[in-house]
Amino acid sequence: QVHLVESGGGLVHPGGSLRLSCAASGFTFSNYMMRWYRQAPGKERELVASITSTSTTTYADSVKGRFTISRDNAKNTMYLQMNSLKPEDTAIYYCNRVANYWGKGTLVTVSS
Repeated sequence: QVHLVESGGGLVHPGGSLRLSCAASGFTFSNYMMRWYRQAPGKERELVASITSTSTTTYADSVKGRFTISRDNAKNTMYLQMNSLKPEDTAIYYCNRVANYWGKGTLVTVSS
């Protein structure tokens, strides 16, 4: 059974950094593209970044240059390093695998 668990969210001041993790189990992690999505209050869920099985990455324009997605296939874990955080980055961040598998999310709040 596919299982995705996010961690690493919290409260951070504008300009600060956080690293999110997504621990995966129940499938061969190294074979799959993985994605981070986020959903801000009152807004649609949006794609933040994706990483292929060969570690090719793509980013939303709003986070390009500030966020870095990565994966450690030996640990079955995906990461999202978030730097220079802005209040508009406040959202629940979700880990996703194709075929509609989602974690429960981790809350990131950027506020002074």
